[in-house]
Amino acid sequence: MTTLSYTIGVLALQGAFREHLEHLQRAVAAADLAAYSFSLLEVKTPEQLAQCSALVVPGGESTSMSLIAERTGMLEPLREFVASKPAWGTCAGLILLASEIHNARPHQKALGGMDICVARNAFGRQLESFEEACDFSDFAPGVTAFKTVFIRAPVVSAVRKGADFVSVGPKKMHRPNVCSFQEGEKTLTSFDLVVKAECENTAPVEVLHSLPNGLVVAVRQGNKLGTSFHPELADDCSFHHWFVKEFVVGH
Repeated sequence: MTTLSYTIGVLALQGAFREHLEHLQRAVAAADLAAYSFSLLEVKTPEQLAQCSALVVPGGESTSMSLIAERTGMLEPLREFVASKPAWGTCAGLILLASEIHNARPHQKALGGMDICVARNAFGRQLESFEEACDFSDFAPGVTAFKTVFIRAPVVSAVRKGADFVSVGPKKMHRPNVCSFQEGEKTLTSFDLVVKAECENTAPVEVLHSLPNGLVVAVRQGNKLGTSFHPELADDCSFHHWFVKEFVVGH
């Protein structure tokens, strides 16, 4: 009997990639995945990316991550990868996977893996970071009271439906934390800057979870997953286990 083998990569240009790898290591050791073989890989080069069956794009600083990807020749390979293969973006990774980034920074890039609009730093500064126990069992069986950690987190503000973007979440969103920058003789704020990328994902966008205030913090589009929070900072690998079963083995 042939054992199916999968290589799960974690983008290791910047951010919390080691924590994701540790959680994935625990997740793939679960008894219900014993029929499969898994390799876990830190991804820093196009050659390493080409080995992957699926990719996790971690939290960190989305602008730095995209600039490093561009400088190291990873940006286009990442765009090609997320156009077809399973990918999960957490916090900064969610921002990178989007087709539109609002409250962006100069020279920031998007990958266009999901046809969504994401607002950076929607919860404010790092001092306003928080934790919340969330029940995800309506889409991830058994994942209840999961400790979600939000650190300068983004939110999904709109999703593509047909030819147009449709707003999701509360009508009046908290104005995100903004910064100023110069463009010629003009002083602009990051709130004025929107970064866009072409998106080839034609699957319907599903809102998986909203906080009690209506802010959308988890979405799915086909074999792509985006979460605002940091599941790798919880002492619980159940969300990673669900990702492996649903997006890696399931595809």
